[in-house]
Amino acid sequence: MESDALRAQPVAQACSQPLPILVNRLLADLPSYANRVAQRDRSEASPLRSYLLLAGRPIFEPLPLNQQQLQPQGPDTTQQVFFTTLERQYNNRQINTQQNFYWAFFVPTQQGWQLALLYAQLAARPPQNRPLPPQSAENSAVGRAIQLWLRDCQAGVLKESIDQGIDKAQQ
Repeated sequence: MESDALRAQPVAQACSQPLPILVNRLLADLPSYANRVAQRDRSEASPLRSYLLLAGRPIFEPLPLNQQQLQPQGPDTTQQVFFTTLERQYNNRQINTQQNFYWAFFVPTQQGWQLALLYAQLAARPPQNRPLPPQSAENSAVGRAIQLWLRDCQAGVLKESIDQGIDKAQQ
């Protein structure tokens, strides 16, 4: 079977598989990675506690980027992925649940996929306000979690996760 052949490949090759295979597994693991990053960054002085509960299904249809100021010198291998997260914040006596939107740009490298850019449109606070404008999010907990997951994938510590992602993407 094709999935058995993919499973038999070294992990570094599995991390170089088509992006939809990786992103399905990445999003399943993203809450635990992002929460660990946020936990390490949390200061005792901050009363706000935020947790990523769920990362939604990815959308791989790219938006056209026709208004580029500079024209690329070579072929553009960037792939776009849209996904949402459900996050909960605890602040003293309040609990807020919010949906945030992410637009990720991945590029293939010899080591596998790398995160090139990440933009986030965070939910409005309070909910009746307009959503905030998109902002760069590579250094956010979600951005750093994606980078850590890709690093772990390339290091070979996610073999079971990759196999599950391959199986899910082929269904």
